[in-house]
Amino acid sequence: MRTPAPDGSFKAYVSFLTHLHLSKPQSYMFKQMRTALSISPKTDILDHIHSLPEPQQSAAQASIRAIESEAMLSQEPQPGLVELIEYLESRGVRMGLCTRNFDGPVNHLLQKFLPGKTFAPVVTREFRPPKPDPAGILHIAKEWGLDDRGESLIMVGDSIDDMMSGHRAGAATVLLANEENAELKKLEHTGMWIDRLDDLIGILETGFEEGLQERTV
Repeated sequence: MRTPAPDGSFKAYVSFLTHLHLSKPQSYMFKQMRTALSISPKTDILDHIHSLPEPQQSAAQASIRAIESEAMLSQEPQPGLVELIEYLESRGVRMGLCTRNFDGPVNHLLQKFLPGKTFAPVVTREFRPPKPDPAGILHIAKEWGLDDRGESLIMVGDSIDDMMSGHRAGAATVLLANEENAELKKLEHTGMWIDRLDDLIGILETGFEEGLQERTV
């Protein structure tokens, strides 16, 4: 069980993929990206781009950035977003972002939905290797001066990359469940799941314990 520290604060890391977690899912983007890059659904988008020589790599980066930039204009906040962030802020919980997106949509989302809220550091896909490698999460832990790798962190996400990277870093993992990712509830890397972001408030208040939910969909 992960419980509040004696001073009532949490040493916790909350991570969101910007276009899937802070805002409602826009999964259609991935199909558009794969079409633009002429790759199969099983091919990792970033791995493919990084495998390309120049100038093809820069052209591929530009094509998916254009798709993301268009999608960010229709972003809608996840239910419970503001309530959760205000709670974490009131408890002195440090918040960071680890995303496979680029900085444009990240900054747009924070300015639109969470003005004045602090997320630092923000790890975008410019940091390599990206999720599902735990390097981004471990980088944040190091920046915060934590000496236990990811053991005192909480990773909140809605993809297999999020759950795997968090688990590999040693962090507690929370799946933000939706109709498209229900099967991830069964994943061994998923510590627990929630339906809304503010569901996490009650969990943190009573003590965070993974593995109690039945692994069914």
